[in-house]
Amino acid sequence: MGSMVLLRSLACVLILLCSSLGAANGMYRRAGGAEGEEAGGRVAGGARGGVRSAWPGYLYTRAVGRCTPQFWSSGAEQWPNIVPQEAAVSKVFGSRSMDKYGPRLTLLEATMRTDDVGSPFVKLVKHGSAALINAYTRTGFPFDSWEVKALLLEALVSEDAAAAQAERFQQANESCV
Repeated sequence: MGSMVLLRSLACVLILLCSSLGAANGMYRRAGGAEGEEAGGRVAGGARGGVRSAWPGYLYTRAVGRCTPQFWSSGAEQWPNIVPQEAAVSKVFGSRSMDKYGPRLTLLEATMRTDDVGSPFVKLVKHGSAALINAYTRTGFPFDSWEVKALLLEALVSEDAAAAQAERFQQANESCV
């Protein structure tokens, strides 16, 4: 009984210590802002390109996997040369995708989209673009690049097909390591 009380009090002290350290180190400042730069924030989780976050932000932020559209749109890792960020979706996936997405939507813009809740076609291009990048960069990803392209084009026939394929791409992206 006495050891349980001691363990609880140590846990409380540890929590208080961590929270006070976080506040002292500027944890509540905006990551990458001018204040974070001056405070000497740490580089976040292996991120490159000047992406900075305050220490120990991992306690309070939602982890984004290394294969999600959010990860690829963040610039945390360099994109493969075969599919540059500026490449048009219609050029990468083929002319059949131009009817749904137009000639100017880029892969970067597709991965950055936040309006994917209402439209299965938006979710399809968002997660399909991330899946294509993952197919080129991640060994062991469940789809090959040609499969991602073919499956995305096949899913353009209906909203049901687009929603089902977008869900498969999303699951593959989120379970990738």
